[in-house]
Formats: sequence, C-alpha cells, structure tokens
Amino acid sequence: AMRRLSEIGEDALIERLIRLVPKCEAAEGPGDDCAVVDDGGERLALLKTDGMVEGVHFLKGAEAKAVGWKAVARVVSDFAAMGGVAERFLVTVALPGMMEISWIEGFYKGMGECMDRYGAKLAGGETCRVPEGSAAVISIAATGSVERGMVVLRSGGKCGDGLWVTGRLGGSLQGKHLTFSPRVEEARWLAEHFRATAMMDLSDGLAKDLPRLAKASGCGFRLEREAIPLTAGCTLEQALCDGEDFELLLAAPADADTGDWAERFPGLGLTRIGELVADGEGEILEGGWDHFS
Repeated sequence: AMRRLSEIGEDALIERLIRLVPKCEAAEGPGDDCAVVDDGGERLALLKTDGMVEGVHFLKGAEAKAVGWKAVARVVSDFAAMGGVAERFLVTVALPGMMEISWIEGFYKGMGECMDRYGAKLAGGETCRVPEGSAAVISIAATGSVERGMVVLRSGGKCGDGLWVTGRLGGSLQGKHLTFSPRVEEARWLAEHFRATAMMDLSDGLAKDLPRLAKASGCGFRLEREAIPLTAGCTLEQALCDGEDFELLLAAPADADTGDWAERFPGLGLTRIGELVADGEGEILEGGWDHFS
C-alpha cells in the first residue's frame, strides 16, 4: 500500500528526501535552523527558506500586516538561533485571483517593517496564481551571515551542559505568534558572553524541539518541569506543546554566568530548565507540533 505523508511525520520525511539529492559539501545542516555554507571568508553564509500557508500558519481573518511581520520575523529568528543576522530576502507569493489587493499590500507593509527593524532588505521574488478555492501560499528565502567564531549549531551541546530558555513559553495562539520580536541581540549575547554550545529557536514547542537539540548534540536530557517559565494563564502542557514561542532554547556550560543579562535585556527572563545527559539516559518527551501528524 502507498504510504502517506501523515503516517511518517515531518522529521522522518526530511531524512528520506535529503538522501535523494546531491548535498552541498561545505554545509552544516540540513536539520539545523539554517544551512551554514563556508566559502572560506571570515563570515559564514546562512541560507534559509520558509513557507506560510493560509489556514495553517495564519487564518483568513488575520491582519495582513501582522502576517507579513510574522513571515519575516520567523526567518530572522532562525538566523538569530545560529548567532547570525538576516540580510537579503526573496519572496514568492502564490495567490488566488479573488484575493483583495489591499490584503497583499498590507502583508508587504508588515514584511517591510520587520526587514527595516532587523536591517534586512528585499532582493527579489515571484508572484503566481493558485487555482480558485486554493489557499494563499507565501514562500520566503533569505540569506544572512555570521562571524566564524560566533556560529552556534544545534549539535554543539555537551553532556553536563545546562539547558536554558529565554522569555516565557505557551499561549502563542492568543496572538503572540503574530507580534513576536526575534531574539537577535539576545542570541548574539548568548553566543559571546554565555558561551552557548547549542541553540535553536522554539517554533514547534519545547516537547518537539528539545529532543531535536539533544539528538543533534548526541545527548539525552533531563527537564525540570517546575522551572519552565510559563506565559501568564498558561499550563505546563501548553508551554511544552503549543509551539510558535520563537524564544531561544540553548545549552551552555554548567559554569556559564548570566552576568549582565538582566541589565542588557530587562524584562526578558533567562531560565535554566534542565541539563544534557549521556545519550540513552534522561527522559522522553512526547507532543508538540508536527506538520504531517
């Protein structure tokens, strides 16, 4: 019988697909927040694509400008999770002919505000039509860079490292997922001053993303559930599984010192939530967001 995408889930699908194509030798990833390409210069190139589908990532009634902000901010957040910055964007929009012009204009305004705020620019793109009745699809590709000494992968965590998160988790659907600020400055501070060994942004929920970071680092993990910082009014279950927090999850040496974090980033917590342990030890987490399950 033919197997369906819904039977295997997103991570297994990606593993199957990347075996079928020639891969760029100089790259880290696929499987990190961004692909890292080493062209021999003092900065490493970062590459990222991201898709947003009406009805999956935003609802028809969502404010166009907020959706545009989110489309760019999601990508900026992925560059931040590598210690880097976004630079140039290519945007493809596939739209039904019946879409109101004002909506797509509002969307571009929102994208423009986010690019302005984080120092990126639009370099080009493509517009095409989807059949009537189909959802609008927005696809974003971006390039960025990071200094060679500042890049942080998911795979650098060591057994005994502490696990930390920025901010508070859970409840993104109450609107936070459309208005969040990617943690660009914070990530750079964490790479430089906190000696982060592994880092990613929390898009699919701690329950899905923490096992990914631990696996990439060849470790298990222990989670101190009572330490997880919850968004006001949210349960632990929501903090683990809602997704779209766009906070940073990182590993750092056991003796890492939070130093002047509180002065640099007042009002944004940096909370220790557990540790990386030897592979095969620790615990198992279930849940979080999977596109195909």
